[in-house]
This record gives sequence, C-alpha cells and structure tokens, in this order.
Amino acid sequence: MTTEAKLTPAEISSTLRGFTGTMEYHSLGNLFPSLVLTDGAAFLAKEIAGWLVTDIAAVYQCKYRQIPFQVWELKKKEDGTAVLTMKEDSGQPVKYRQVYEWVDFPLNEIKLYVIDGVMLLPSEY
Repeated sequence: MTTEAKLTPAEISSTLRGFTGTMEYHSLGNLFPSLVLTDGAAFLAKEIAGWLVTDIAAVYQCKYRQIPFQVWELKKKEDGTAVLTMKEDSGQPVKYRQVYEWVDFPLNEIKLYVIDGVMLLPSEY
C-alpha cells in the first residue's frame, strides 16, 4: 500500500513541506544517470507519483540538461486533466509543456526544482 492510500492531500502536503535539506541523494538507476533525487523527491517518486518524477527525468535527460536551474510545476484541473510545465526560473517563459488527459495525483499542484542534475522539493532548496 502506498502513502497516497494512507494520507489525505493535506497530510501529503504537510509531509512534503517537512523535507528540508537531504541526508542522501537517490539514483534513478541506469535509465536516468544524469539526475539524482533528494530525500523529498525520492519520497514523492516512491510513495506518491513515480510517473511524474519519471516524466520529468526523461525530459530533463533528453532535452534540458544544459539548463542549470529549472522550475517544474504540475497543475491539476477539476476535470482530472493536468499540465506539466518547466521554466528556467520563476517569471520566465515556459520552455516545456505537457498536457495529461487524466492524472491520479492527489494534490492540485506541486512544484519541483532541478538544479545541476538534482531534483528537489522547494522546501529542500
């Protein structure tokens, strides 16, 4: 059973905000060797939304490794669709956009950073 099944969206948000810094970096294996995850991003991948972390890792690995600071945001709509975007920084134009026809993500939105090959939660920055 995943954490998603045990925790409410409010509890998930609170848990994610509780990650500050990291004790270790987590590999995504041979498939995505150029990216590592902090403890918070690894928790997100393992317990909440592995598909989201994998999608970001794939796009990063194939297209955007040269951008040292990236802001990734997933925003879910009431109809179950969602949009994933990436910007070089807040206030910058969108460089990448992907629309999902349906997601089971428990939160209405989430932001992640990818900084020099490390994926992290904003609270870990």
